[in-house]
Amino acid sequence: MSLSSAIYGLQGLTLSADEKAFFRDADPWGFILFARNVEGVRQLSRLTLELRDCVGRDAPILIDQEGGRVARLKPPAWRKAPPAQVFGDLFLKDEEAGIEATRINHRLLAHELRTVGLDVDCAPVADLRIEGADAIIGDRAFGTTPEPIAHLGRAAMEGLMAGGVAPIIKHVPGHGRAQADSHLELPVVPEEHGLLSETDFAPFKALNDAPMAMTAHIVYADIDDENPATQSAELIGRIIRGEIGFDGLIMTDDLSMKALSGSFRERGERSLAAGCDMLLHCNGEMAEMIAVAEGATTLTGKALDRALAAEAARDRIEEFDPDEAESRLNDLLAPVSGTAMS
Repeated sequence: MSLSSAIYGLQGLTLSADEKAFFRDADPWGFILFARNVEGVRQLSRLTLELRDCVGRDAPILIDQEGGRVARLKPPAWRKAPPAQVFGDLFLKDEEAGIEATRINHRLLAHELRTVGLDVDCAPVADLRIEGADAIIGDRAFGTTPEPIAHLGRAAMEGLMAGGVAPIIKHVPGHGRAQADSHLELPVVPEEHGLLSETDFAPFKALNDAPMAMTAHIVYADIDDENPATQSAELIGRIIRGEIGFDGLIMTDDLSMKALSGSFRERGERSLAAGCDMLLHCNGEMAEMIAVAEGATTLTGKALDRALAAEAARDRIEEFDPDEAESRLNDLLAPVSGTAMS
């Protein structure tokens, strides 16, 4: 097996000849799709088949389908799922209802994704919502304290995996305190390690049996004042693998984000050297993908084991009635005004 330690995006609604040639040669572990790749159910189903045919195997295909403002599949073709904060608000009113609603919502998400050939969701967000921080997380977080995030993150993971979709917890070890959007610049979190352990890191520790986690492009100055977590051996080795106890597959957040510097080959090499298992490149720019491929490695050893375990998280699909589930979800969400689904 010669799978590359990389996941790539693509430009449009179908694969170009250049993309087909590149993907066949690079043999990435998986692919990631965005709104630019989505026109409708039939088109998306054809595209996911085309991607897998291109590499000749059941490659994982990722998407960011959290609900709320981070949803690549949108109405009218797809359900409008609520943001995570809605489930957190319900949890504060009724813990059991919040957990059940979260599990059902994510089981519905899994059904919607699998129907069009998608089998990895970049969710749930396990970050805290911190007052005064940059709005990039905001209502994408289940709560402001670790407990609801741990409970609802667990329910989200269970719902996705019951539908044959592997979850990715993000953004480890915690993006909530960032005062800047890492898509645009490199945030620095100055808080002491002890505080971060009690707060930001805690939900990830509670969910440390997830099959995959996505890193934060953030400097945690009290732990490593030079490198963002994605490229910090200290953060990945001592904190994520050690303190948090996460032994699943660690992938980078998008290498094309402006929080990172250097050539794309260097970005990839630094991330792998720090301990990441997988490189994620999202924008589909061919020159950048070629450079990432030059820095990627063949999946071997523990990284390969983790990748295969993540693939296996897609295998189980429980019996499910989506109409009945949607009705039950609407009933559960009724106490949280204005959140009925459409």
